[in-house]
Amino acid sequence: MARPRSFDEKQVLNAVRDQFWNAGYAATSLEDLMRVSGLGKGSLYAAFGDKHQLFLRALHSYTDDSHAALRQALAEPPRALDALRLLIEAPVDPATPRRGCLLANSTSELGNADPEVLEHAHRAYETSTALIGECVARAQREGDLPAEADPVAMARALLAAQQGLVFMSRTGLDQATLTATARALAAQLLPEPSDSRG
Repeated sequence: MARPRSFDEKQVLNAVRDQFWNAGYAATSLEDLMRVSGLGKGSLYAAFGDKHQLFLRALHSYTDDSHAALRQALAEPPRALDALRLLIEAPVDPATPRRGCLLANSTSELGNADPEVLEHAHRAYETSTALIGECVARAQREGDLPAEADPVAMARALLAAQQGLVFMSRTGLDQATLTATARALAAQLLPEPSDSRG
């Protein structure tokens, strides 16, 4: 009879995810994974498979958590327009570590050579687009965005803007410039309610 696992799987996945996030896939060694997880090679591979399988598990865990956080962030503000503005401003929060988005980083590093990563990224961004699109549609119903706008097209533009700011934050751009850029994007993509109500 197999012995029950004596470790917290989510805790291990989080530690491994942070290692991949900080160093990237290629630069992360088996020794790194053993160190951050606190597990030996046999236990690590028995529980999660090889390095590639472990990476995919960590990436899936990251996107699941990201989508849960996005759902909450879009639902919290009383008005949908405020939630969409916060979405654009989130990457310039000085409290946010400037290590980018694990999904975007991984797609840039592995997408051309790893169809599983590319397929996962495609599905994940489609899910994000759908969640943002629902918020856009709510803002339209609340009269804060033009009714004739395509919610999916606007969601893709907002996601592209947000991801662009995440990338720019990694380049060492100063906080004031990032903030000004985020505000300019919000002004262009999300006009003031008075502009859309006529």
